[in-house]
Amino acid sequence: MSDRPLKLLLIDQDPIFRLGLRVALEAIPNLEAIAVVETDTVALKILAEIAEKDPNQVNLVVLEFGNGRSTTSQQLGLQFCRQLRGLYPNLPILLLSSIQEQGMLLAAKSVGVNGYCPKGTPLSELVAAMQEVADGGSYWLQDTEAITTPNSSLLTPNSSPLPFSKLRNNLRLSGITNIDATLAAVTAQLQVPGLPVLDRAILAGQRRELLAARWLLNRLLILPQERQEEQIPVADEPPVTHSLSIQQRQTLSPLLSPGTLQSALFTSCVTKLQFPLINLTDIPLEIDIFREDKKRELLYLILQKLSDQLDELRGSQIEINQLYELKNTLIRDLWQVGIIEFFGKFSRIKVANQNIEVVKLLLLNTEVVQREILQKIPLFCELYSYLLFQTELNIDNSSYPVVSPEAKSQALMLLENLLIQVANGVVQPLLNYLADVEEIKQSFYGRQLISTREIERFRNDLSWKYRLKNYINEPKAVFESRYELFVIAPRGIANTSVYAPRNQELVKLSNIPLIVTLLLEFSDAIAPRLKSLLAVFGSGIVFILTQIVGRGLGLIGRGILQGIGSVSSVEKNFRRNSDRPK
Repeated sequence: MSDRPLKLLLIDQDPIFRLGLRVALEAIPNLEAIAVVETDTVALKILAEIAEKDPNQVNLVVLEFGNGRSTTSQQLGLQFCRQLRGLYPNLPILLLSSIQEQGMLLAAKSVGVNGYCPKGTPLSELVAAMQEVADGGSYWLQDTEAITTPNSSLLTPNSSPLPFSKLRNNLRLSGITNIDATLAAVTAQLQVPGLPVLDRAILAGQRRELLAARWLLNRLLILPQERQEEQIPVADEPPVTHSLSIQQRQTLSPLLSPGTLQSALFTSCVTKLQFPLINLTDIPLEIDIFREDKKRELLYLILQKLSDQLDELRGSQIEINQLYELKNTLIRDLWQVGIIEFFGKFSRIKVANQNIEVVKLLLLNTEVVQREILQKIPLFCELYSYLLFQTELNIDNSSYPVVSPEAKSQALMLLENLLIQVANGVVQPLLNYLADVEEIKQSFYGRQLISTREIERFRNDLSWKYRLKNYINEPKAVFESRYELFVIAPRGIANTSVYAPRNQELVKLSNIPLIVTLLLEFSDAIAPRLKSLLAVFGSGIVFILTQIVGRGLGLIGRGILQGIGSVSSVEKNFRRNSDRPK
């Protein structure tokens, strides 16, 4: 196998699959995704630009035939492969697809596709197939049976002499794929802050059962020649494969290199982005006006651009102390590229007989968005330092080692809050300038916030949110040494808080925010004394009401009753005397 770096172009219409695969491949050494695109047209444009500069910059194309399901998209995919082979005869092509029909695979092979792996192939096998195809070989994984050319040095399983071996392997891979998907969802739920103890115990039990089921499935259905020494998982730890060397374990460990650390964290985030994105808090968010699919699309885009930004920072050899100097620039760049990519760099919209450039208009609000949203995103440098330099995560009055699951859980909260806040920043200028434009409403808004009245009410709620935040809630959070974070929970977007020292911000408060903190301090100082005074006063009131007023009323009542009784006796005696004969 060649040692040259593997540089690939990935083409797939599924944004979730594109992002997930890209994040997973970032952990692989000597492998780089030069571009990840959605359509064949964009791919051809990128290849043309690369051919002018450096034809060797891409040595593999990995693609799916459209959406992989319709006959039309499959035929268009074959046509694109034929076109690609005519334009770049020496560029290897690997089909990574959900297609399983033998006829379509043979057709793909006939038009020049060099290899095939079904979606769901384990990452190690997929990387091996990519390298084999890029080196000039072929790799056709049909029904989990790899077939390579004679000159291939790739170790592949031989045809099994056992009956139903293909069916066994197909069942095994299908089962493992389903288990892994469920396992990822359960693991993501376990990382939600504030989870009740009972729910956490139930989820932890489910995770152990899934890990045990995965191990058992591998033991029962794996082919003998593929069997490796495995160890049953203990508690919540994944199975360990003993056949890996120490060097391989260091390469594959998600906790020993910045790339794999980022990959593991982003994979968990991608999984949580599948949850509902309904705002469960009492705080209005700018993204609430979007339909759920648009929310998810925007958050995915920001996550992908964040991944690109981290890659650029690694390539620039940035030092850790420079992060604090570049903080505002990095967040602003992430926000700007989010606006440009989400709305389209050259998109225009017609408003009152004017043809307006959307992006140019939205970027006019840069200063306001920075001041109100971006500059107030907490613990940004701590997250970047953790991902780039693997520093310990100091948060919530604790220091978490980089290898600990607690560090990953806390970093995931910071990452989710960053995505949500940057997304709010992307939507905020839209609400300022183009909130009630019909084309915008039809393209992005949910049905519950589509009328002019509802939009204005929503904008007013946001205005009051910032007033309360600037004058009351933020000073209170500073005084209480905490940050509010928005996180993605199984039922939607929730909020939580973490401790962080904010003394420097406290001394800078003035005017109304300072008065708020003084009132809080006065309240804390006077409250115990006031409670004691009220307790004494309350006891006195009770004594007066029960011992004095109550007894007095009782005596008066008793006297009245006795008087009534005396009057009744006199009347009886008078009647008795009057009835006697004279």
